[in-house]
Amino acid sequence: MAEKLGVGVIGCGNISKAYFSLAPLFRGIKMRACADISMDAAKARAKEFKLRAETVDDLLEDDEIDIIVNLTIPAVHYEVSKAVLDAGKHVYSEKPFVLSIAEGLDLKKRAEKKGLRIGSAPDTFLGGAHQLVRDLIDSGKLGAITSGTCHVMGHGMEHWHPNPDFFFQPGAGPVLDIGPYYVTNLIQLIGPVKQVAAFATTPAKERTISSKPRAGEKIPVNTPTTIHALLEFANGAVITLNTSWDVWSHGHAPMELYGELGTVFVPDPNFFGGEVRFTDSAKPVKKLPRWNHPFGVPNEMHGQGMMANYRTAGLADMAVAIAEGRPHRCSMELALHAVDVMTGILRSGESGKYVAMQTTCERPAALGIKDAKALLAKK
Repeated sequence: MAEKLGVGVIGCGNISKAYFSLAPLFRGIKMRACADISMDAAKARAKEFKLRAETVDDLLEDDEIDIIVNLTIPAVHYEVSKAVLDAGKHVYSEKPFVLSIAEGLDLKKRAEKKGLRIGSAPDTFLGGAHQLVRDLIDSGKLGAITSGTCHVMGHGMEHWHPNPDFFFQPGAGPVLDIGPYYVTNLIQLIGPVKQVAAFATTPAKERTISSKPRAGEKIPVNTPTTIHALLEFANGAVITLNTSWDVWSHGHAPMELYGELGTVFVPDPNFFGGEVRFTDSAKPVKKLPRWNHPFGVPNEMHGQGMMANYRTAGLADMAVAIAEGRPHRCSMELALHAVDVMTGILRSGESGKYVAMQTTCERPAALGIKDAKALLAKK
């Protein structure tokens, strides 16, 4: 595929830098322009990455833009994605895709009417570590997955994010903000979810920002910050998912999946790489050799070491899939089912009742070594 699809971005906040800096790694896409409700923010990103800074309306009408990446705050994901589709362009959204099933189904209808694609982050499940786990499961070496645990716990974003307000409002919180990485990875590894149950609490009604430039400012908390959930999958597996922004420290692994024939220890789904460990029946736990997967190769400094970061892989896969006429992996169906699971968890936490899923989806196609290499731009 020689031709690249032109990409524009709406929303020039923190996350946009990752998309702009990593997009050149991939074939099939070319970043061309960016927009934001703040023209100053758009101009700053445009200058940094040698792009055009446009108003949102101008970007929607730009003939050189085929796909628009929606990096706005979750509360306006639906409205912005709707405007993109109505303008006749494909849309790829940051997570969570939407905040309700009704919103997602409306976007699906609009896209189908115009023959457009919808994609959504997260794409970390395409990382080398998680695709190694997928390969292990698909090979049958674990047998059927029967249960497991997931833990994503910390003490919130007010300690590092310059404007953490939206993290503590409806549409965010640990389930909708960090949960997409875990839920999406579970779906691609195990399959769709049948029903959920949960308990939810909000221990602190306000938070004090300790990051600059607003250190000392207090912000309200209007969404649960500790949620313990139980997910029953269509294949019968039962997974515990604990999410919290009220924990200073813990010793739980990010994800463990228990199969009939063994256990796999899955690294943090928030990242592309990491160490995969495995037990074969009662044998000692062993570290699996690093897979020669391009999206598991460390390529970016993180803390004191290097990590694998291939954000934008999902966007590139969608662009290439459009050209090749095949389904893309970070699909609307996958994203909507993940939203169904997460909003179901929150509803269960409020009502104290089991919540059945309204949607389902197929597992996205695995991204093996050959297919991953095919997404990379030639050097």
